[in-house]
Amino acid sequence: MNQTIKIAAIVPAAGIGSRMQVGHPKQYLKIAQHTILEHTLNKLTQLSELNQIVVAVSDSDEYFKTLKLSDKRILAVSGGKERADSVLNALLALNDKQPDWVLVHDAARPLVTVHDMQKLITQCVADNEGGILASKVKDTIKRGESHSLQTVPRGKLWQALTPQFFPYQALKSALQQALKNGVAITDEASAMEWAQHPVKLISGRSDNIKITTPEDYDLACFLISKQQESEQ
Repeated sequence: MNQTIKIAAIVPAAGIGSRMQVGHPKQYLKIAQHTILEHTLNKLTQLSELNQIVVAVSDSDEYFKTLKLSDKRILAVSGGKERADSVLNALLALNDKQPDWVLVHDAARPLVTVHDMQKLITQCVADNEGGILASKVKDTIKRGESHSLQTVPRGKLWQALTPQFFPYQALKSALQQALKNGVAITDEASAMEWAQHPVKLISGRSDNIKITTPEDYDLACFLISKQQESEQ
């Protein structure tokens, strides 16, 4: 990969994680002596490709400044009301040192592998197209509310993961225009799709889970312990 390409990572971390049912944002729950956010940032700091790592946190966040983060690439900026607002704030904070590409990763996905992130970066840069890590849907999918109305064919269904990796200018413009037009933005790819930019699907590990519920947390504790064992 061309070493002159500038890449920044963005971690939206301003949410409160109400479904976790704890008294503080879920990204500050601890797993094996470190917070979820620390585990996530540790994965990102292993990417030598990154020039900056921007973490968007709430202005009322009293936890982030207590973390022991030694990597000088990490910078905290003010987050927003919604995920898209936080990502856009981080993009705007990069205006003075604009990267060529941005890698956006969920604060609550500490299980992503460095290999998958490097694969995403390499394939997108080689094809000059943005893309996301995703995993093929394995389960039978039903459509309905209280009753199943239809079994949805899963052959072309993917579960969107993060990181999501896009050219800086294109993503910033897509988010600005989508928010201006009141478009529902669930992830960066949805903004890029709305703006009619290509979004590559790069197969990633399905254990790259997002910690949202207590059950997810329990599973993540087990999986992180297995990852740490395999690294020893």
